[in-house]
Amino acid sequence: MIPGDLIKRLRRLEIRTRKVVSDMLAGQYQSVFKGRGMAFSEVRPYQPGDEIRLIDWNVTARMNEPFIKVFTEERELTVMLLVDVSGSKDFGSGGRTKAEIAAEVAAQVAFSAIANNDRVGLILFSDRVERTVPPRKGRKHVMRLVTEILSWKPAGTRTSLSVPLTWLSRVVPRKAVVFLVSDFLAQGYERELKLVGRKHDLVPVVIRDPLEEAFPAMGLVDFEDPETGERQLVDTSDPAVRARFARAMGAEREERLRLFRKLELDHVELRADDGYAEALHRFFETRARRLAA
Repeated sequence: MIPGDLIKRLRRLEIRTRKVVSDMLAGQYQSVFKGRGMAFSEVRPYQPGDEIRLIDWNVTARMNEPFIKVFTEERELTVMLLVDVSGSKDFGSGGRTKAEIAAEVAAQVAFSAIANNDRVGLILFSDRVERTVPPRKGRKHVMRLVTEILSWKPAGTRTSLSVPLTWLSRVVPRKAVVFLVSDFLAQGYERELKLVGRKHDLVPVVIRDPLEEAFPAMGLVDFEDPETGERQLVDTSDPAVRARFARAMGAEREERLRLFRKLELDHVELRADDGYAEALHRFFETRARRLAA
């Protein structure tokens, strides 16, 4: 039984998301994610200007006039959402947690996919694979995925990106569009990111919170790491402490961006205090320009 407050949140999210998709994202999605290839459709009589290499010689011989093969794009895609549900998912300084942001982004992608007759699946992960939902179509299926993201109670608290990427390679043999949604507070995943990026159309989606990049002067604060449970008393009123923290987080972000550039991965960066639909819209526009170049 789904709690009543969760049902209300799901309904609000669906209304908001479906409007964004119909107004902004569905057409962009189709333009930047192509089908698996070209599939044979039919034959038709040859017309002047047609490509000679497409002539079907067997049909031409039977009909005593030239016929050519007609191909159409094999449009249907599989979209996999890999969503981080580790301990840090419950953090949020702007009124929404990372889990809520991840659910909204996943809903926007999923509704865009089913609007284009594609299938959507889900892998929830922490330092292990927590839950796998096979790809399917339809509104009810999308709402099931969003419900899983918002309500899942993980067994693990830490984050491993290599684990879900390795799992994906095993359970999804054919090329898919993969959205990896996480705060990327992990280490040692470059190899798996590279391997999955070669086989699938991989899109990292990085969720960032302003307080994880720089924190204000609040005096002595007892910080607790939600993934490790480690506690540390920090004097946030010390400018040197705040500057050191900001430099460390900035360096981590730059290293991550260098890795994405090295592996030629289009990525999305979301801030908890920014519009998610606008960020996806910018991503689609940037990707469309790159593909057209």
